[in-house]
Amino acid sequence: MSAPRLLLAPLAALLVAGCNLAPEYTRPSTPSAHPAAWKELTPADFASTDGWKQAEPRDGVIRGNWWEMLGDPLLDELERQVDVANQTLAQAYATHRAAEAVVAQNRSQLFPTVAVSPSVTRSGSGSGSSHSSTIVGATGSQVVGGGGGTATTQYQVPLEASWELDLWGSIRNTIAASGDEAQATAADLENTRLSLHGQLAVLYFQLRGQDAQKQLLDDTVVAFRKMLEQTIAQDTDLGISRAQFEHAIAVLVGKAASSFSIPVSPLRSNPPAVPLGIPSQLLERRPDIAAAERRVAEFNAQIGVAKAAYFPTVTLSGEFGFASTALSSLFTLPSRIWAFGASLAQTLFDGGKRQAQVEQALANYEFQVAGYRQTVLTAFQQVEDNLAALRILSQERRQQEDAVASAQKALALEMDRYRLGVDPYLNVITAQTILLSNQRTALTLRMEQMTATVQLIEALGGGWDASRLASR
Repeated sequence: MSAPRLLLAPLAALLVAGCNLAPEYTRPSTPSAHPAAWKELTPADFASTDGWKQAEPRDGVIRGNWWEMLGDPLLDELERQVDVANQTLAQAYATHRAAEAVVAQNRSQLFPTVAVSPSVTRSGSGSGSSHSSTIVGATGSQVVGGGGGTATTQYQVPLEASWELDLWGSIRNTIAASGDEAQATAADLENTRLSLHGQLAVLYFQLRGQDAQKQLLDDTVVAFRKMLEQTIAQDTDLGISRAQFEHAIAVLVGKAASSFSIPVSPLRSNPPAVPLGIPSQLLERRPDIAAAERRVAEFNAQIGVAKAAYFPTVTLSGEFGFASTALSSLFTLPSRIWAFGASLAQTLFDGGKRQAQVEQALANYEFQVAGYRQTVLTAFQQVEDNLAALRILSQERRQQEDAVASAQKALALEMDRYRLGVDPYLNVITAQTILLSNQRTALTLRMEQMTATVQLIEALGGGWDASRLASR
């Protein structure tokens, strides 16, 4: 290979590869070190917290359809309908598809644009013209004298190409930014999916809690006729809340509320064992954290796009085709036309616009970094909140069950004393009221336990993992 060619080869490679003006990306640090263990639920608390145990070696991750661990077949069926028919989820999926399409659009800028524009032009001069005309064709010029009038047809089939060289990484950083945004929308999609499944489970257990309360009041109406009026009113009032929960579930599964119903069945579920893992895993298990981190990377790449505006834009262009005044000779060698060139565009003065754009890009990046850190802090807060709720609710529920048992014994004693003529029936009514109140509180605590369990699973990421994001 000759010396000039040896020099041109690396130059050509440099022109294609260009340089990258974006800062080297690293994931932002979080405000504080990750704790080695969760504060609000330690292994010492497992024995006193409903449904909790020490995780086994392969039991540290929530897997698959997490709601199946709640053990309710009807809930499983409803959750499956969310993925199929929920319209909010459909919108999130469409947003992700649009982001993927933007990546493809931006990636196309790495390649030349090629176009063909065939044309036929008819031109001529009138018979009254006193001057001569020159018709230029691919095979030469045709001079036509004035006075007689002439007309000429010109045929052209040009193939045009242009290619903007990405010398400063503007296109590559645009592609990287849109790719990061596509990954962020993928994480947004999974976060929306997780949120909707969580909403459905919470609504479902709230509805079942209403069913359990109604069954308790129905039984109380039957058992204690003498306190009938107030209990019947409370029993009837539960129908409002239940109907609203049922209608909200209908929307989540993509059904019209008018044609959707869930059979009455009291809440009997108990919290399942939820594998916690260690706090540092939370950064990989929450789709909202992954979305926030990908947007940091996206805006880091946008800094490179803004800086590239300081440098000239180099565009290569070329044309090859055929032109002739005769259609029969259009695609012959003498009729060929060609052109090749390059253009350079450089802004010399813009009144500080480019500097302002770089400052804006840096500020946007810092905004995303702060948002990422806030998302991480919120995630740890949500996990600890629900761990505390489950631990304390377990203690409260056991205390309330003791209160129910005590109230049942007191009622039995008052019934005996009433039958023996020792106490008036007013004492029985009082004991019945106390028992009913304690039973309703116990049911409320069970419903709150199930709700906190669902919210904890959601806070832990619901089995999602950042490795599911498509690589770029």
